[in-house]
Amino acid sequence: MKVILCFLVILNSICFTQIAPFVDINGQFKTFYKGSIRTLELQGIQSFQAGDDLLQYMDIRGNFKIYDGESPQLITIQLVNPVSSDNLVAWTIAQNLYTLEGKEKIILTNNCGEYIVKDSLILFQDTRFKTLNVYYNGEIQQIMQQFSSMVMPNHISENCFAFKDNGEIYKVFMAGKIIEIGNTPQDIQIECGTDIACFNDPINRTFAVIENGVVMDVESQYVKKYKTGTGFIVYEDMNGNLMMYKNNEKVTLSNFYSGFLEIKDNTVVWGENNQLYTWFNHQKTRVCTYIPTEFELKNNTFAFKNNLGGISVYQFGTTNLVTNQLEGKFKIYQDNVLIELFNKRFLFYSKGKTIEN
Repeated sequence: MKVILCFLVILNSICFTQIAPFVDINGQFKTFYKGSIRTLELQGIQSFQAGDDLLQYMDIRGNFKIYDGESPQLITIQLVNPVSSDNLVAWTIAQNLYTLEGKEKIILTNNCGEYIVKDSLILFQDTRFKTLNVYYNGEIQQIMQQFSSMVMPNHISENCFAFKDNGEIYKVFMAGKIIEIGNTPQDIQIECGTDIACFNDPINRTFAVIENGVVMDVESQYVKKYKTGTGFIVYEDMNGNLMMYKNNEKVTLSNFYSGFLEIKDNTVVWGENNQLYTWFNHQKTRVCTYIPTEFELKNNTFAFKNNLGGISVYQFGTTNLVTNQLEGKFKIYQDNVLIELFNKRFLFYSKGKTIEN
């Protein structure tokens, strides 16, 4: 009996996220929490920003608080403008840049310029020493000292970014390591994903991928279009075929690709013959018989306005209708969908189950 009870507790924690925030009809700030509703603030809030595992907000008095699924933590009563991702948060007070390690506030630099927050890293400038630095896996690593004007990299993903050093050599930071690509006067458009990156290589005139610290050719010639996800890339080759590269294997997704292509985290969707498809469990799967015009894609979930104006959700090989009520708004947290209806009612959809506020 104890084993069964333990299993149910674990199953409940897996099925329902701890962070899915909303302001109800009475102005109270709440979140869906493991299958029920938890009130975080009785008097409402000024603003909030939420990811999969982290919620930061300003309460009614302007206090900056962070909620990580346990209880709200007061960070500071000073006016700040925090930036957060699914897992990390950073904010500045004067020129000091702060973040959290667990429950503890730490300072990253006393002379902060620009900074960017992603799921696994914080990229920031130190204006005193003119350095570009990254906070990754609990440590600060100096990427380079910039001799001319300070600039931020253009290609940044959750744990990866591409940059040119002072010698005009293209490099990629990925999962704590720096991989050198080469020196060329031509601009290289590097698409960075999670644990993977890809680019048309002007040095060798090939299409290449960066993975596990190694640069490898995927195609012997340039490709037309390319995007990255978590551990995979999808590209359109010179013949118009839509291809996927993952785990050292290439798969043809479509020979009739319409041009509609979206990738986020673990999921890819594309248009073909006015229908929407995805790749799941090593096979092509149809999501719906039309191309939605309003949708959100994250992790393993695709939420969209269906052809009746309601909201449907695709997850793990199955498309389910959640509601046919019109004018609904939706947001994905982890693999769960929070839906706000026109009358300030809220629905929380998680793996086939729906809870209503």
